[in-house]
Amino acid sequence: MSLVVISISAQTAPAKPDPDVLIFKNGDQLTGKFESGSGNSVVFKSDMAGEITVSLDNVKEMHTHGNFAVLKKDVPLTRKDVQQLVIPGKVEYVDSALSVTPPSGVSSSIPEKDLALVIDQATFEKQLRSQSLLRGWKGAASAGATDVQATNFGTTFNLGLNLVRVAPMVSYLPPHDRQIFNLSEAYGKLTQPVIPQTSPATPNSVAKTSIFHADFEYDRYFSPRFYALGDTSFDHSFAQGLNLQQVYGGGFGWTPLQNPKQQLDLKFDVHYEMQEFLPASGTVSQNLIGSTFAETYRRTLPKKLLLTETGSILPAWNNSNAYSATGAINLALPTFHRLTVNVGASDSFINDPPTGYQKNSFQFTTGVGYTF
Repeated sequence: MSLVVISISAQTAPAKPDPDVLIFKNGDQLTGKFESGSGNSVVFKSDMAGEITVSLDNVKEMHTHGNFAVLKKDVPLTRKDVQQLVIPGKVEYVDSALSVTPPSGVSSSIPEKDLALVIDQATFEKQLRSQSLLRGWKGAASAGATDVQATNFGTTFNLGLNLVRVAPMVSYLPPHDRQIFNLSEAYGKLTQPVIPQTSPATPNSVAKTSIFHADFEYDRYFSPRFYALGDTSFDHSFAQGLNLQQVYGGGFGWTPLQNPKQQLDLKFDVHYEMQEFLPASGTVSQNLIGSTFAETYRRTLPKKLLLTETGSILPAWNNSNAYSATGAINLALPTFHRLTVNVGASDSFINDPPTGYQKNSFQFTTGVGYTF
């Protein structure tokens, strides 16, 4: 998209700003304040009708007072455009076209079909400034639990948190940076007590589940689809004898597919990795230099279902036997307002676990989620 910022010269200290005027094709007229426009519609607020959204098909004329940014359809908008394409002038909408008249008096016209967005300049410039890291996070939290109280007894639960923050926080500006945070935990303990009549000498048996994952990624964009990244992750898996795996790296990412329905990210990094195994396993911890080859795919399905799929493989360059991989898929089904029902599966693979431990750790989870 291209950008035009429109301003109107200040008048001599009026007691009250002149109202904006909206004239319909049937002759009706509203006075008030023009707030924004998107595609083929505008948002207008008046004392009589309140805030309303009006199709431009029903508008004959609109006269506004204020400063606005106008973005065109299908014209790529770069950060250089944001700084350079600033044209002061007067804006009017008449007969299916937006006209801009700068102080020089040479006006230009933008057809209605080419309009993507019209927004007040103050809001637009606010998005250009750096925003607090505490603002703009979007994502979902989920939780599920199972409790068994019988001859055997125990509890299992799973938690998940997935957050993304993109700055600027609006889709009509090219991205500058992005932060991604993910956390998941599955913990459970099931106790089978001794049954005296069958095995009086056998102690209680306990089955334990403890799988934890957390990662953080910072992306800095060079273009709307290409970025540099720094990442770190932490993993613990009792079922694989892994006490803690730490990864610290940096690399590049590319978004070859991006539209309102779906997005695909491909990523590569070079990292330092430390694998620390459970002391009782007898396996020595190791320091590795490796890479991550990863992909993330998100797609919005019919009925607002959200499918998220991720996969990664981590080869180690100084130990070809010490590679690992992860994969996960999740489906979020909207139920009520922001509440969802989540169904997911994930698999963690370590090629060199301690003797006696399985290489794969597979989970199937269900739970309730909340999006924000």
